[in-house]
Amino acid sequence: ALDTAALVRQKVTELSAALPADIKIIYPIDATPFIKLSIESVVRTLLEAVVLVFLVMLLFLQNFRATLIPTIAVPVVLLGTFAVLLAFGFTINVLTMFAMVLAIGLLVDDAIVVVENVERIMSEEGLPPKEATRKSMDQITGALVGIAVVLSAVFIPMAFFGGSAGAIYRQFSITIVSAMGLSVLVALILSPSLCATILKHKTGEKRRA
Repeated sequence: ALDTAALVRQKVTELSAALPADIKIIYPIDATPFIKLSIESVVRTLLEAVVLVFLVMLLFLQNFRATLIPTIAVPVVLLGTFAVLLAFGFTINVLTMFAMVLAIGLLVDDAIVVVENVERIMSEEGLPPKEATRKSMDQITGALVGIAVVLSAVFIPMAFFGGSAGAIYRQFSITIVSAMGLSVLVALILSPSLCATILKHKTGEKRRA
């Protein structure tokens, strides 16, 4: 919408050169300032959400290294989602940005599950990070995929709405579903790799049977 408005203004400026001097062109309705303000507001909310997610995870995990792993997953998934939107020909608008904000709370769940389970195995069994990560992924891979399928199944039907409402909700649905799919890929590939390299081996914490 913003690009279209800019092109219209440019074309009107070109055509106005051929008009009489006493004719003045005005724009009685111009929604571009509102659209810009709305997008800026949602972007600010998106950044605030990322910061709050980091602080909440740090509060409950009590481990900066463990908190860093889900935090890294957030921008990776969001960048991938932007690429999906570009592939579908969608633009960055209020609806897609709102879907991004909503997806943040969902996509960090997968990474948190991976980190928490790896730390639990390291603490209970005294395994080094690499072995603990391998064992953890054997336990939770199916659950991660199942969670993504269930969450995606909730939003996929929105993509098949008809009419003008369908065109609007389709962008929202595809944004959420693509974020969920990328979240699982990150949780299965990137998060385990980070766990194996970033987390420290906690020696002497193996529980006695």
